[in-house]
Amino acid sequence: MKEAVHIGRGPAPRPELDELMAEVAKGDHEAFAAVYDAVAGPVLGVVRGVLRDRAQSEEVAQEVLVEVWRTAAHYRKDRGTVINWVLTLAHRRAIDRVRSSEASAARDHRAALLERTPEFDEVTEEVEARIEREQVRRCLRTLTELQRQSVSLAYYRGLTYSEVAELLSVPLGTIKTRLRDGLIRLRDCLGVTA
Repeated sequence: MKEAVHIGRGPAPRPELDELMAEVAKGDHEAFAAVYDAVAGPVLGVVRGVLRDRAQSEEVAQEVLVEVWRTAAHYRKDRGTVINWVLTLAHRRAIDRVRSSEASAARDHRAALLERTPEFDEVTEEVEARIEREQVRRCLRTLTELQRQSVSLAYYRGLTYSEVAELLSVPLGTIKTRLRDGLIRLRDCLGVTA
């Protein structure tokens, strides 16, 4: 294989990335362009390996490169190379995006479950209503037959005292007395205070 022959001056030596980062930290746009050219491909590769989605990968890679511009002064040569620092930023940002997406999906899933679950108060009210109905039935069984019939006709069917008396073929005064006595016994049985 032949070596390339250069006529005239040789190619200008490229400054090292850590030297460029020092210039980027001072706000040098040309230095950042050189850093960008050197790291953009690897950054996209790392991010794409984590996210798998092209559009999100490009978005996160752009965020990382903006972060490199903003935080160039935080780079420390004694802790590692520029490329390792930038790729660490890229990997962390990609992981953050995955976690954010998972958290969002989990929130959506919980919200969907809540929409399908009846509200707690509805369930509580239904249970309480069942318990009260059973307690009323139990207390009705403690009444005499005439008291139970009178209360049932008057309160469950909505009949007047006169209609109850006529239907049961009992004098109106007797029905009024039986209803009053029956309601007092129900009140005592149910534990209702007057």
